Amino acid sequence: MEPKQRTVLVAPAWPYANGPRHIGHVAGFAVPADVLARFERMRGSRVLMASGTDEHGTPITYEADKKGIPPREFVDHNNALIVEDLRRLGMTYDIFTRTTTANHYKVTQDVFLKLHENGYLVKKTQMGAFDPVSGRTLPDRYIEGKCPICGFPDARGDQCDNCGNQLDPIDLINPHQRGSDAPVEFKDTEHFFFNLPAFRDDLTAWIHKHEESWRPNVVRYSLEYVANLKPRAITRDLDWGVPVPLPGWAENPHKRIYVWFDAVIGYLSASIEWAAQRGDPDSWKAWWEAPETPDTIHYYVMGKDNITFHSVMWPAILMGASAKEKPLHRPDYIVASEYLNTAGKKLSTSRGRVIYVRDFLERYDPDALRYYLIIAGPESQDTDFTWPEFVRRNNDELVATWGNLVHRTLVNAHRNFGAVPKPGPLTGDDQFRLGETEDAIEHVGHLLSQARFQVALRYAMTMAARANAYLSTEQPWHTIKTDRARAGTVLYVALRCVDNLKTMLTPFLPFSSQRLHEMLGYTDVIAPQPVVREFTDIDGTAHQVLTGDYPVENRWLPSKLEPGRPLPPPQALFKRLDDVPNEDEEALASS
Repeated sequence: MEPKQRTVLVAPAWPYANGPRHIGHVAGFAVPADVLARFERMRGSRVLMASGTDEHGTPITYEADKKGIPPREFVDHNNALIVEDLRRLGMTYDIFTRTTTANHYKVTQDVFLKLHENGYLVKKTQMGAFDPVSGRTLPDRYIEGKCPICGFPDARGDQCDNCGNQLDPIDLINPHQRGSDAPVEFKDTEHFFFNLPAFRDDLTAWIHKHEESWRPNVVRYSLEYVANLKPRAITRDLDWGVPVPLPGWAENPHKRIYVWFDAVIGYLSASIEWAAQRGDPDSWKAWWEAPETPDTIHYYVMGKDNITFHSVMWPAILMGASAKEKPLHRPDYIVASEYLNTAGKKLSTSRGRVIYVRDFLERYDPDALRYYLIIAGPESQDTDFTWPEFVRRNNDELVATWGNLVHRTLVNAHRNFGAVPKPGPLTGDDQFRLGETEDAIEHVGHLLSQARFQVALRYAMTMAARANAYLSTEQPWHTIKTDRARAGTVLYVALRCVDNLKTMLTPFLPFSSQRLHEMLGYTDVIAPQPVVREFTDIDGTAHQVLTGDYPVENRWLPSKLEPGRPLPPPQALFKRLDDVPNEDEEALASS
């Protein structure tokens, strides 16, 4: 009996539309999510990879004010930059949209109203921040001070960059206006609060249920946060964001829904937009109204600073807004990475420590960056990016191990046979080598389904090293002179191993894997790439979306490369890199 097809949501965190992405960003939300999506499609799952740019909140208005342009113009520019970064990296989103669409506004307001109707929103008066000179509202991001939790001197009014805790401006010690010593005045202002404590018991039990499948950092952060739950403001004194859909509030130009709330709803609104654009407006329900079973899996992929939004607040919203007869599906996996640092310090756009994706890809191939961010990335602990290590990994692993295996196998097979050789009897070593790489497909797939990317990639590269050792021992380039049949058998085994390894490595290295697929004589697409298309919003306006056509077919299977298949002339898969000069290191790290 055929196993039931899996229905998989891959939900990468929404990158903030305040500029182009740096490599620390994509190490957390992008590359791991794409590895998951590509793997699941290759095993025959129905995949929906949905996200977009997060475009509201005070960091947007702050930066737009500094540039003297409207927030909309600012986010339009940055959305285009981010889309291009992700396209060039090969991120196979089914939909990468925006939180400034009319569709997103409608879905966010519908969820807000459902929570209000169900009694989970309460009005409270709190202290709001104002400029005592002009009297204007000071949004959270316009305020800095000392973190009351870790003592970091430059914490923001909404979050501490050092310890990752969410804050309110009034919590800060010695708060002042950002970029100056100008004082802050706090006055009473009315807002809606989400009653998070009402979900404490359910959330605690739900998190404990995932202790075996979630990474330890996710469980730890989540349980600590749930233990101290407080009602959280869901509206803010702003003029940029989703309007509050209630009488007396909707007409107020200075009250908006808080960005943390509308951003997490984006996974749902993007899924609804995707369904409408494909002409099947109810198809999103197959992902969101499906029961929590092994056949329907939701993966949320992010950096560790986003954990509690996805493991606590978003599940609470889903619980509070769902109809009891059709509860919305909560996260199954919270795949959170640690930080990618450079020189021991977190990569940070705001603090000028960045290596932008766009600059990186002007000089190096996307697969080289994708490989490094998985094999040496911050999956389970903070890691340091260094140029010498990037060059070493590329040259010693991609070029000297995997690339060398591919090159000498294909060059010798093409030169001496022009096609996949017909094998003679297989020796015990031949059978073992072929069987080990076939078994590795299942093992790597199991690791990937658990979001254990680094271990999966290391195992695949170990298999490549062992296949290389087999080829070095057998030396078919010498054997061909005395025993053509045996040389052909060895090359047949090596080609099958290369084909198996290509399958395992395609989610990680899609660009080079597609080229290898064609060098093995295949004519179809194993690693599709995303494209930018125009979608029409529900209000008739148009916006650019990263999307694509990704065939779903079970390819996660041992090689069936048949003897006699013609082999085209091979080309090198990877480029050997020279050491990066010091001045280039400095330029890339600060550009």
